[in-house]
Amino acid sequence: MRRTVFWWLLRFEEVASPARRTDSLVGVVYAFIALDVGFVGLKMSVGLASMAAVSGIAVATCCETRQANISHPNFNGLKAGLFLGQKAEKSSLKMQSSNRISMALVADITKFENVTMAPPDPILGVSEAFAADKSDLKLNLGVGAYRTEELKPYVLNVVKKVEKLMLEKGDNKEYLPIDGLVAFNKATVELLLGENNPLIKTGRVATAQSLSGTGSLRLGAAFIQRYLPGTKVLISSPTWGNHKNILNDAGVPWSEYRYFDARTVGLDFNGMIADIEEAPSGSIILLHGCAHNPTGIDPSTEQWKVIADIIGAKGHIAFFDVAYQGFASGSLDDDASAVRMFASRGMEFFVAQSYSKNMGLYAERIGALSIMTSSSDIASRVKSQLKRLARPMYSNPPVHGARIVANVVGDPTLFDEWKGEMKLMAGRIKQVRQKLYDELTGKDKSGKDWSFILKQIGMFSYTGLNKAQSDNMTDKWHVYMTKDGRISLAGLPSSKCSYLADAIVDSYYNVK
Repeated sequence: MRRTVFWWLLRFEEVASPARRTDSLVGVVYAFIALDVGFVGLKMSVGLASMAAVSGIAVATCCETRQANISHPNFNGLKAGLFLGQKAEKSSLKMQSSNRISMALVADITKFENVTMAPPDPILGVSEAFAADKSDLKLNLGVGAYRTEELKPYVLNVVKKVEKLMLEKGDNKEYLPIDGLVAFNKATVELLLGENNPLIKTGRVATAQSLSGTGSLRLGAAFIQRYLPGTKVLISSPTWGNHKNILNDAGVPWSEYRYFDARTVGLDFNGMIADIEEAPSGSIILLHGCAHNPTGIDPSTEQWKVIADIIGAKGHIAFFDVAYQGFASGSLDDDASAVRMFASRGMEFFVAQSYSKNMGLYAERIGALSIMTSSSDIASRVKSQLKRLARPMYSNPPVHGARIVANVVGDPTLFDEWKGEMKLMAGRIKQVRQKLYDELTGKDKSGKDWSFILKQIGMFSYTGLNKAQSDNMTDKWHVYMTKDGRISLAGLPSSKCSYLADAIVDSYYNVK
């Protein structure tokens, strides 16, 4: 019987008009399914409820009589319904009904009716809009990914070398342990704290390889939700857009502390300190280790000391997001100085790390979560629970990128080559930043101080443009950026700095 119905299903595909084939076909498919799931031995008739030219009408199958019944003479599925009944008779598949059985199948009722369309991602949506723009003038300054002067993605030469060595070695693709590659975790913590840091020597760091920075933050949020329930996380205003999503999805409460001063386009340090002081004792303070995203504004060394003093005095816990170590200034040590300051004070804190930017491993999703603790015993217990949280979340992390990092950091020659390439990337961004500043000061005759462009660090610049002005940048000038005024200098070639300066000056002065 199964083959008979399927034959007429194909036959119906030939007879029905393309515009109405899908809806009529649904009825036959459901009849086929009904016969397939266990009505063998019954004399079956097919009753097809009236069906319009759009999907959404119920199809009923009744196992009561011997005759095919079509309830609507104009139904396009008529031929299919008759073919099905006729073929069953011709095949001599006599079915005796021992019980009165009725079954209703509905083609268009879905359990997902209340699922609404999600808004575009505020960052990734920028790239989608950019791709649809046909203008030759367009610039994509939205996504934080490094580009060469020719606006090409850059795969580090040291990464290519290591991948070739890995291929020659014939590494397998077996699962990693839940907490990741041992050599990777060791290299990652040593890069962060320094090879001879006492925390490492005394086993007080619990590290788990995770899915880049986002996955590491999400794992940390899950840990907070389970073992520090009800603890509020304070995040900077503004911050990376995904921070809020991560905390919300983990069920972790959060609030904001002041960070950006729109008047100076700089750090609102007094507001930041006041908000951290006023937070309930034991709160978690999410800090950007270097190259604050989206502003590019970092506290000075002296300001970091004050922040550490207050966090310590209030019994807060710091949670560092370190996405740009080595990529911001070109120095791995300089970019880790804030984290190392906290470590030197024996404070307990979290760190999420990523190798997307500094090693260009965007698609490999390579990062780690480390929790600094007060004893090796606590570190062991914390690590066991990180593994317990990771297991149902993603089971274990990817191996390819982890091996790249371990091989690069573990070989002195390759390590030096990597540091050189980081300086190259950071240097290009610094040059573009300087040229943009020069163009702005040359074009703007009002005397406005644009020096904040030079004071910011890393791949992003917070222009101070509002949403309307940012919209003008896109609508008139084809410059794609996030609506908070952030631009990625990593996607800006020096040849376009003059054009971008024209767009910024026009948007700043002519749009309110």
